[in-house]
Amino acid sequence: MDCVSPILDVVTRVWNCTAKHAVYIRDLQENVESLRNAMQELKNVYEDVKGRVELEEQRQMKRTNEVDGWLHSVLAMELEVNEILEKRDQEIQKKCPETCCPRNCRSSYKLGKKASKKLGAVTELRSKGRFDVVADGLPQAPVDERPMEKTVGLDLMFTEVCRCIQDEELGIIGLYGMGGAGKTTLMTKVNNEYFKTCNDFEVAIWVVVSRPASVEKVQEVIRNKLDIPDNRWRNRTEDEKAIAIFNVLKAKRFVMLLDDVWERLDLQKVGVPYPNSQNKSKVILTTRSLDVCRDMEAQKSIKVECLTEEEAINLFKEKVGETTLNSHPDIPQFAEIAAKECKGLPLALITIGELWSARAHHKNGSEPYKC
Repeated sequence: MDCVSPILDVVTRVWNCTAKHAVYIRDLQENVESLRNAMQELKNVYEDVKGRVELEEQRQMKRTNEVDGWLHSVLAMELEVNEILEKRDQEIQKKCPETCCPRNCRSSYKLGKKASKKLGAVTELRSKGRFDVVADGLPQAPVDERPMEKTVGLDLMFTEVCRCIQDEELGIIGLYGMGGAGKTTLMTKVNNEYFKTCNDFEVAIWVVVSRPASVEKVQEVIRNKLDIPDNRWRNRTEDEKAIAIFNVLKAKRFVMLLDDVWERLDLQKVGVPYPNSQNKSKVILTTRSLDVCRDMEAQKSIKVECLTEEEAINLFKEKVGETTLNSHPDIPQFAEIAAKECKGLPLALITIGELWSARAHHKNGSEPYKC
């Protein structure tokens, strides 16, 4: 009896081991079909998630890293499952025709074990495909390029403004001049051609101030650019919003571009840190009045001059167009008179020049134009 007990124990263990492995062969077909169905269900979830992602990306959102990784995992899983399904089809073709048993039990065992484990992996991956959020907003570009036509006569002033920006002692720079002289165009040129290409500033914020100057409206524009979250903004007082803006900007080297300023805007009330040589930030403003530059404590005020007579005539002719200029012998002379009447104001020259060009399509050059 002492000898029988160990023998029975060994036999039992061998049987249990054999039976456990035999299950993979016995349940191969069932596991493969379950794997096929589970993979199809996973693909359905994949298509749903992918559709949500594509919709958000059309809204200029960026898919999260978690979602992107899951989508790639599904594609990789699909390749692995297809490999198992193809091998199963090959196994079926190799079965003994009389018994329907596999010719190669070892191969069937390996395939059955692989299918069983892969079924669990597919099920687990599907459970991870429940996402409340599939995409986040894209980070704002440091500088927003603004639409701008070709400029005339601004090169020297552009160079002067750029030189002032590079001067660390000049925190606030004012651009002043009569309406239509090109102040906004000059600041747009600085925004697009200087700040867009240099890496000295972490963020550039353009605000149209107009009149009356509204601290609330200015704060809202700045908040949108800085992506300050709702929980730090909604239902907050003007002072609380100023603190929120200040806490973001104080850690950045920023440039604030204030267009069309008619009166003093209290930067402290807005929440804008005072630009100086320590933080190396800048505030640039456009206004019609030198007094406003002084009220805004600009360390440098640059007058935006009108175009010279030659520049004015060239700009006007460019806007009128060669076809219109050549449509009647008197038109070039009228163009020079009109350019002089505009007193070198680019906005007036552009507006009247484009008007003449538009009228040319109706008159067909049959008579000279009148101012």
